Amino acid sequence: MDINFEAFSKNMVDQLKSFAKTETVIGEQFTLGKYTCVPVIRVGFGFGSGGAGGDSPNKGKASSGGGGGGMGVEPIAFLVSDENEVKILNIGKSTNFESLIEKLPDIADKISNFSSKKSNEKEDSKSE
Repeated sequence: MDINFEAFSKNMVDQLKSFAKTETVIGEQFTLGKYTCVPVIRVGFGFGSGGAGGDSPNKGKASSGGGGGGMGVEPIAFLVSDENEVKILNIGKSTNFESLIEKLPDIADKISNFSSKKSNEKEDSKSE
């Protein structure tokens, strides 16, 4: 039996492409009370294959091969929305960068409020 590893590898890649599409990474939305939730999923794949063949004058032709693969699926976040806003709720560990991005709106509000407060204090001290 001849094994066509190029065709095997192409077939594996095509199968992986058909699985790793938007509908897989962004899950089906569902409703939880007043919230609409959409899961965000990390998908990882790995596979390998190999083979060998040879010709022996005494024993004839021989070929062998093998392949294997694996897949991991992990929920990493949820997009959660109500009538007014959309939030991203991370699952598990978040990196410092993700934490910073999540906190930016609150930080901007605090800076704005602080600046307004300082500006008002300056105006009050000038009028005294």
